[in-house]
Amino acid sequence: MYVAERIRRVRHRTPRYVCARTRQMLYERGHPDAPWLTPEATRLLGRMLLPSDRGLEFGSGRSTVWFAERVSHLTSVEHDERWYAEVSGRLKERALSNVDYILAPLDELDGRGGGSGYARAALAFADSSIDFALIDGAYRDHTARYVLPRIKPGGMLIIDNVQWYLPSNSRAPNSRTPALGPRGEIWAEIARDLADWRRIWTSSGVWDTAIFVRPGPPPAA
Repeated sequence: MYVAERIRRVRHRTPRYVCARTRQMLYERGHPDAPWLTPEATRLLGRMLLPSDRGLEFGSGRSTVWFAERVSHLTSVEHDERWYAEVSGRLKERALSNVDYILAPLDELDGRGGGSGYARAALAFADSSIDFALIDGAYRDHTARYVLPRIKPGGMLIIDNVQWYLPSNSRAPNSRTPALGPRGEIWAEIARDLADWRRIWTSSGVWDTAIFVRPGPPPAA
């Protein structure tokens, strides 16, 4: 068991991966305020987001400040109390008051989460009421499922580490192949719901971030 586990942990450390990891580290060093998304996804979002946008994120961090500096309003849901205090301090330092920051401790076991207060925070939003949502925290299957109908036509669903959940031809570690399919029934349901959305799949070679754009023109202002 020990040998098998060790092989599993190191088998992705190919020259390609080491090069990608080094490139990612250099990028993070040169962009200390950038979200922990792929660099390509960050660049795209920088062009696609509008100052009038209102968004929701599950899992806070650098992205919280980054979004808040670019959009009208952000709701951010975090489960870790210490990290919540850390990010709250960063928001205060930047004098950012356009964030509704919610602390919602995990109250269900891994593999569940559909009834958790954390995931169900998405249900406070009306259908087609938000311009973007980032899935980068806990209970990702349930948060993605709940938030999908809340995104406006023309709006974006952003899923970080997407290679763990949806199939692709990615070379990032632990990617799900087309033969494997989505990770579980809920992700299969999400994949079906996203079938007609525009898909922008980005990879750093270390992990992937996908941006899904809901069909239809944005609502008139």
